[in-house]
Amino acid sequence: MLAIIIVSWNVKELLRDCLLSVLADARESALDVEIWVVDNASRDGTPQMLRDEFPQVQLIAGEKNLGFAAGNNAALRALGFPGRIDAQPDAVLLLNPDTIVKPGALRAMMDFLHTGEKIGIVGANLQFGDGTFQHGAYHFPGLWQLAIELLPLPGRLYDSQLNGRYPRDRYERGEPFPIDHPLGAAMLVRAEAVRQAGLLDEAYKMYVEEVDWAWRIKAQGWAAYCVPSARIVHYGGQSTGQIRAESFLNLWQSRYRFYRLRYHGGRLALARQIVRWGMKRKSRAYPELAEACRRVVEIWQSGRVAK
Repeated sequence: MLAIIIVSWNVKELLRDCLLSVLADARESALDVEIWVVDNASRDGTPQMLRDEFPQVQLIAGEKNLGFAAGNNAALRALGFPGRIDAQPDAVLLLNPDTIVKPGALRAMMDFLHTGEKIGIVGANLQFGDGTFQHGAYHFPGLWQLAIELLPLPGRLYDSQLNGRYPRDRYERGEPFPIDHPLGAAMLVRAEAVRQAGLLDEAYKMYVEEVDWAWRIKAQGWAAYCVPSARIVHYGGQSTGQIRAESFLNLWQSRYRFYRLRYHGGRLALARQIVRWGMKRKSRAYPELAEACRRVVEIWQSGRVAK
């Protein structure tokens, strides 16, 4: 059985379309699925829409916005993770509400997951709403990714392996290929891998949670792959786009947590310097983000890691 977890906030119409695509694909693929929606205190009538139109969906209606990690964990705990084994699903798919699952995608991901005993994570082939290619798999972040995003380096580096991207021809070949981590918009994880690595780190309120989770899962000996035949539309940023400055700060707080936990010594010191330079440039280019940039520098220089 496949459990699908969707964490939603004020995107009722997108969520409806997402659920319709999931149910249609599960029906056509003859997959046994259980869908959980964690609503983060939406004000757009999402919980009532789910009760009226999707009574088969398990709803966790939050009284506050838990964020992505805690929201997913609420559903994972309801499913018995991390400890209880009886009645747990074979795998869990974290799916964004601003996605449309194309026919056959769920079956392609599940079938590949079961081709190897140590395959723990499977990602999909993502595309934007206009049908153009979207990177759905990445290398773990390092110094080059920070430099390419924040410093005045050649634009051609943005789509390169130095910036964590995998070559597009890997997707075009149609064969599954090993990756460091998928985008959290569509991330399938084997149940045993969840039990071994534990739940998502809730100190990441938004962003980078799936990167950290993949790091911990792979540290337990599991492999991660992208399956290009599993096609999913991902519109992107529909919830976080509602709060730009706050989302920007959350992103860089989360990145700091990841770098601070995973990298040390000179590598971390250089990362801090790149962020300091980069935030000065961003605050000049985007005055409305100046205060958020100042806070980012303060956080990165603090040496503290949020609990």
